[in-house]
Parts: sequence; C-alpha cells; structure tokens
Amino acid sequence: MRHFEPKKARIEIIPMIDIMLFLLVFFIMITLHMIPTTGLSTNLANSSTATELHPPKVLVSIDAAGIITVDGQTMSPQQLTARLQAGDAAHTVVTIAGAKDTSLQHLMTVMDACRTAGVTQIGIAARKQPG
Repeated sequence: MRHFEPKKARIEIIPMIDIMLFLLVFFIMITLHMIPTTGLSTNLANSSTATELHPPKVLVSIDAAGIITVDGQTMSPQQLTARLQAGDAAHTVVTIAGAKDTSLQHLMTVMDACRTAGVTQIGIAARKQPG
C-alpha cells in the first residue's frame, strides 16, 4: 500500500507584491489630487509689476466687506493672530488675497494681525496686468 504525502501549501508572494504595489500607487495618486488647496474666487487687483511668489504656507482672503477667510474658515483678526502664533510664525509665508474693492484699512488690519503674530514674510496677491 502506498502512502500519499500531502502536498505542502505554497504561498505565492509575487502576486501579493503586485497587488500591494498597485494599492500604493493608487493611494499616492489619490493623495496627490487632495493636496492642492482650494481657494475662493476673488477679483484680484491688477499690477503691472506683479511677480510670482513661492506657494504660501497660509493664504488669507479678504472680501470687500472685510471678512477674513483662511482655508475656508471665517475668522477675526485676533483668531488669525492666534492661528499664526500656533505655528512657526517667523518662517511662515503669508499671502493676502484681497478683492479689488477691498479697502486699504481691511488690508492693514490683516497685515497688523500677521505682524503681531511674528510673521515677517507677507505677500499681496495681484493679477498680472496684460501689456
């Protein structure tokens, strides 16, 4: 009488590596589409000397009524100062995007809030004037 030896089970690792690599690429692609920040549609002022700045760490939007918005959240100048102080304010780059009809006083209020927090790198967003 012959005894049959049961075959040892084998785990194929190559297909598992392929699947894991596919999942890694999939999650990287999804993450890359989530990274760009969304902004508010504003009517920026024109400037003939506008230059391109490095992407800001904090983008502050001001509408014509003086409402301050950061990352989709409306806040007061005091809240903006507190938010900027929570991070490394000395190395934070802030860009202020004010609507074309925003008053100079609203712009100065936001700049004062940034300076109070310790921010030294402040830019003002503008649309390059054709010509």
